[in-house]
Amino acid sequence: MFESMVEFEQFFSNLENNKWHSVAESNEPSETCFVLLSTLQSQLEPSSALLTSLSALPVAAVAKIAPHPDLSSALGLKVSANVAAVKKQLSDFLAPNQALEVNVFANAPTINQPGLLVMDMDSTAIQIECIDEIARLANVYDEVASVTRQAMQGALPFSESLRKRVAKLEGVSLELMAELKDNLPLMPGVKALCQHLKANGWTLAIASGGFIPFAERVQTLLELDAIHANTLEDNGKTLTGKVLGTIVDADEKARFLTQYAKELNIDKSQTMAMGDGANDLVMMAASGLGVAVHGKPLVAETADVAVNFGSLLQVLYFISCLNK
Repeated sequence: MFESMVEFEQFFSNLENNKWHSVAESNEPSETCFVLLSTLQSQLEPSSALLTSLSALPVAAVAKIAPHPDLSSALGLKVSANVAAVKKQLSDFLAPNQALEVNVFANAPTINQPGLLVMDMDSTAIQIECIDEIARLANVYDEVASVTRQAMQGALPFSESLRKRVAKLEGVSLELMAELKDNLPLMPGVKALCQHLKANGWTLAIASGGFIPFAERVQTLLELDAIHANTLEDNGKTLTGKVLGTIVDADEKARFLTQYAKELNIDKSQTMAMGDGANDLVMMAASGLGVAVHGKPLVAETADVAVNFGSLLQVLYFISCLNK
């Protein structure tokens, strides 16, 4: 399909935005998947090796995906093969690459219909892990961060790790908690993503293993429809080191997504889950599209797709492959 970079550039520049262009005549295949090439740079510059590999695929149609003015155009390929086969053929190009990201996926929601996005909060909607920052205030950061890493890598059950970490926060004043809550750094692109989704009739929520005061703040900043997070016990002045109620762990996140979608009468195929840690994988599996956000290696490899670098606005690429 592409014998040189010059040929690719000419072909890509002539494509009409957001429209599939057939490149091969064939009967409806039994299996179809999509390959998406995107970049944080001003334009796509795939290597000759990648172009050769793409040309060897049974490509049925191509599209220039341009979902937002703040994003560079991406290349979408509709391939007459299953995801596993295509990933095997493109295995040399699937590692995180800041210059050119390659994602292969079977299905995704569409921006053209109402949907549901459920996000993790810490290191997904915001740039920090709130519990680690609280730990700094309590001078137990190293101890807590060590347990956090084990939990995010899947080496320790989340509920167990949360109780261990929260126990070390006993005595942290609510005033310091409020100061932290008022200065949460949003993840780049998440506000623009939420605004775009809301404008297209989507419902937005957080399901977080973090804590309600911070989730409430993010809800305000992003105009979210719902939040589901953990409750820290306090005595009116300081934290007691205990968590109240049901802990929002991996299974609880998935239950929330499934139940909320049911309440909204939104089919699973129109749901999307985003997160960075191992405790987000069950929620991702319960959704129509699981998106790893700057995720740990296990998460990036397991999720349907990944945004490994840069703005979360790039999520729009996956749900803007029109007329699938």
